[in-house]
Amino acid sequence: MFQKIIFVLGLALCAVGVTATAQDKALVSDHAQKLIDAARAQIGVTLYYNGAYQKLSYPNGDVPQDRGVCTDVIIRAYRLAFHYDLQSKVHEDMSAHFSVYPKIWGLTRPDANIDHRRVPNLQKFFERHGASLPISKNPNDYQPGDMVTQMIGGKLPHIGIVSQRKSADQKRYLLIHNIGAGTQEEDALFSHPMTGHYRLIF
Repeated sequence: MFQKIIFVLGLALCAVGVTATAQDKALVSDHAQKLIDAARAQIGVTLYYNGAYQKLSYPNGDVPQDRGVCTDVIIRAYRLAFHYDLQSKVHEDMSAHFSVYPKIWGLTRPDANIDHRRVPNLQKFFERHGASLPISKNPNDYQPGDMVTQMIGGKLPHIGIVSQRKSADQKRYLLIHNIGAGTQEEDALFSHPMTGHYRLIF
């Protein structure tokens, strides 16, 4: 209950003092704005990066909201904005089509505790649900509410949500993500090699 209060408080603070200007919002779809606001509400709430395996409830299972990994930003944002549970969605799709998902971890069957928290699995899910878009080095090809995946140091998959706020030089959108210090909104759209570009709308 205490964690839920903190999360709601974070959303309230976002609504009164940290949201984009009316001019910014006029340029963003309602779907994208809801997703961005739900991601931004995690700033100051999710403070740590911790990817330890944990047994989760199902559906709508979550680790404590003061911690998580990059995928948890996405999972929580879709739940808060749209009541869309990527845990159950990914698990159902993997259960029906396990052979098409990555075999990086040596699993022989789906695991609802962790599958949705792995970037390659989310990439495959988004691809299978028509959300894939071209990867580009042109910042104008990315819209607020899009998701991008990156590869850090050539070995660590990463994901974040494109904000509607822009960098100090106004050349690219910021990224809302957790890359190690909790959920942050940073100028990181092109900080690492991009491996995917997605727009999941339903």
